[in-house]
Amino acid sequence: MARYHAGNAAVAEDGRLFSHVFDRNSPPIIAALTPWLSARSGTVLEIGSGTGQHAGACQLAFPGLTWQPSDPDPEHRASVTAWRRHLRLDDLPPIALDASRDWAGAPEVRALGPLSAVVSMNVIHIAPLDVARGIVHGAGKALADGGLLIFYGPFTVNGSHMGEGNRAFDAGLRADNPGWGLRDTAEIEALARQAGLSFAALQAMPANNRLLTLTKP
Repeated sequence: MARYHAGNAAVAEDGRLFSHVFDRNSPPIIAALTPWLSARSGTVLEIGSGTGQHAGACQLAFPGLTWQPSDPDPEHRASVTAWRRHLRLDDLPPIALDASRDWAGAPEVRALGPLSAVVSMNVIHIAPLDVARGIVHGAGKALADGGLLIFYGPFTVNGSHMGEGNRAFDAGLRADNPGWGLRDTAEIEALARQAGLSFAALQAMPANNRLLTLTKP
């Protein structure tokens, strides 16, 4: 999976990593998530928290939820922790979670109880398809009844790219790693049905991104 590091991201003295697109993407993401999450309680597990900026912003935006970050990369987890401290949030260590495995059965995930939501932002196109499969399969097990699985990022929709920029981005990803690339919304919905999840909504977002929401009946 792609990762942030000192070579491709700004780094603060306290270990916080900075995504160059966070400031642009965060407000519309929060706005799109609000109808789905603002009235909920319980725990949201974020898979692939990266720099931790979205995890911190979402915890502030949805104080009725416990926003549990996770990431397989130790430098990312250190950045997540540093961002929580910078934002003066409660100490909540990120989980070292490999989404391609049976993560729902991990003791640290089971200790969270049935999840209100699982959220993954800008992950599945820069990771092998097994990661997308694992997220969906695990969510089917870990979500409470009525829980949500939410993906954010670039997708193809019924085989079509949403703009030439996404087409070029997809080609670049596949050139870098044949296992990467934009996933199709129909492909994710098919995986969801196998996991006992149902399609809820597909929302257009800025820069030709999408918010794909699935639910556990």
